[in-house]
Amino acid sequence: MTTICAPATAPGGAIGLIRVSGPEAIDITSRIFHPTGSTPLCDRRSSTLTFGLLVDKETGDTVDEVLVSVFRQPHSYTGEDTTEISCHGSVYIMQRILTLLLREGCVMAEPGEFTKRAFLNGKMDLSQAEAVADLIASTTEANHRMAIRQMRGGFSQYLRQLRDKLLRLTALIELELDFSDHEDLEFADRSELQNLAQDIHTSLTELCQSFKLGNALKKGLPIAIIGETNAGKSTLLNALLQEERALVSQVHGTTRDTIEETIVMGSTLVRFIDTAGIRQTSDEVERMGIQRSFDKISQADLLIWMLDATRAEEQLQSLTPQLLPHLSDKPFFLVANKKDLLDTAHREQVLHLVTSFLQSHGLAASQFMCISTHEAADIDSLRTLLTHEVEALTCPYSSDALLISNVRHYEALKLALAAIGRVIDGLQSNLSGDFISQDLRECIHHLSDIVGDISASDTLHSIFQNFCVGK
Repeated sequence: MTTICAPATAPGGAIGLIRVSGPEAIDITSRIFHPTGSTPLCDRRSSTLTFGLLVDKETGDTVDEVLVSVFRQPHSYTGEDTTEISCHGSVYIMQRILTLLLREGCVMAEPGEFTKRAFLNGKMDLSQAEAVADLIASTTEANHRMAIRQMRGGFSQYLRQLRDKLLRLTALIELELDFSDHEDLEFADRSELQNLAQDIHTSLTELCQSFKLGNALKKGLPIAIIGETNAGKSTLLNALLQEERALVSQVHGTTRDTIEETIVMGSTLVRFIDTAGIRQTSDEVERMGIQRSFDKISQADLLIWMLDATRAEEQLQSLTPQLLPHLSDKPFFLVANKKDLLDTAHREQVLHLVTSFLQSHGLAASQFMCISTHEAADIDSLRTLLTHEVEALTCPYSSDALLISNVRHYEALKLALAAIGRVIDGLQSNLSGDFISQDLRECIHHLSDIVGDISASDTLHSIFQNFCVGK
């Protein structure tokens, strides 16, 4: 096994960290490090910190004053002997230290190689290793909590519990096969096997269903801003983001494609999607943009339907047939814009019109507001209401339920779910135990693949190549 090294922090900051791991990590580091005390680095205990100088042996130059941490196997991140050199964050200094380490026999670490070695040395399973990358990339409290829970093994432990149930079910089936000649022996009746398989099926279904929310928390809960042209959708996006992200014009059809931007609302990452205005048009490019708007409407978890308050009745009538199928199965805000162009009496008319519209179509908007996108107080009120709605949509997460956010895990769980579904069908139709046992083992195979018990080398490479080099 080679000894690897890599910077674990970005260069250019006040402090830099270079990590060294492998069988010669402590020895190689000691060759370029002069501690201030009399005890050489090779004789230092594990989990100690030593101050000293890093020196280029060839020139005798002092490169930097550093602190060196020593971690002896197996009590290190990788499970190998490891040193971590804390130096000044100068690009030149860090590059010079890496050059000295390479000269003494280290090789540069590949992306994710430290965490890969931790997995191979049994310090963590594969799902925990993948959570390290999610933890580094986390930008919100929700992302952080989801990653830290998985990294600490909550997901792995749950999968192992499911696998234990599957193994018990498999054992009962195979015992029946072993003693099939003895009709008077019965290890478990079919109803017990059926109940056990159904419990596993329910658990896997819940995990698969959690992927939509988990993926939204990871990439941003999608909120689509929809409506006719010139209703104020792009202006609202800019106001919510507090930057001029979308072009705004009085010309109809200015937005011809979707524009997506993320912000943090509460503890959740939210992805706002400004869509092309929906209308009848002969412009082929604009029609393509409108079709894309409906695609984003289908994908969104929350809709903001923008109306031009001066044309509210006309827009409600024209858009209802197209939007009604999308409004019945997901929460939406109905926002009448341009209230500054209406007097009090007309505002009351819009309120009555919208209320009657919702009642007549059996709809229940999460919120209805009459606003002006140019008034900061209105935008602040809308942002507050949106934050509350986002928290309501993500409330399953606050109950400590396990959430799946990794696509690889989701695909494996779907395959496991399909396999246990075949087991249930086989038990119901009194299928031969040979076939049922085969499906059970396939289900166990897919769950084991998630935690890395059977992962192939190419799978490992594809996972760890997306890590930063210092991890």
